[in-house]
Amino acid sequence: RSIHGPADFVQTNVMGTFALLEEARAYWSALAQPEKDRFRFLHVSTDEVYGSLGPGDPPFTETTAYAPNSPYAASKAASDLLVRSYFVTHKAPVVTTRASNNYGPYQYPEKALPLMITNFMEDKPFPQYGDGKQVRDWLHVLDHCSGIETVIEKGIPGGIYNIGGGNERTNMEITRLILQTTGRDESLINYVEDR
Repeated sequence: RSIHGPADFVQTNVMGTFALLEEARAYWSALAQPEKDRFRFLHVSTDEVYGSLGPGDPPFTETTAYAPNSPYAASKAASDLLVRSYFVTHKAPVVTTRASNNYGPYQYPEKALPLMITNFMEDKPFPQYGDGKQVRDWLHVLDHCSGIETVIEKGIPGGIYNIGGGNERTNMEITRLILQTTGRDESLINYVEDR
């Protein structure tokens, strides 16, 4: 969606983060000690700010350079930089998490896994971008929540924390696994030019 309508993502991720930072800074500044010391502004970002991994590439680290490949990822990178600036400029107690791809119950149906499952169950094709060798790490949503809770409790202001599942798979591996699980044929894969 960010490729065809980037303005919404810039508005939400950049201007929305800015608005939240301003409100949080005003609230935090008015707190008395020790509440002020306990306060954290949690910024939930994405590993998409780092770009893409190829087969055999090492996992991203918190110091991997930004290389966003979509307007969505670029807007998240911009919001990360805003959050960092509030730590440096205002000493605001911000922490940032960057998670890998989430999966789990009640996921928004346009996301890759639920869309793929739904399409295959209805014998509809699913777009496979390029050769399908793009590598993604998959993280169950409850594990993501556990990571967020840990960062809120133990994160150091200004800190950046990657949260991953240790489940790196190529897009094609995931597609074939879901085809196998749903009992469908590979003819449902619709190969399209990589975005």
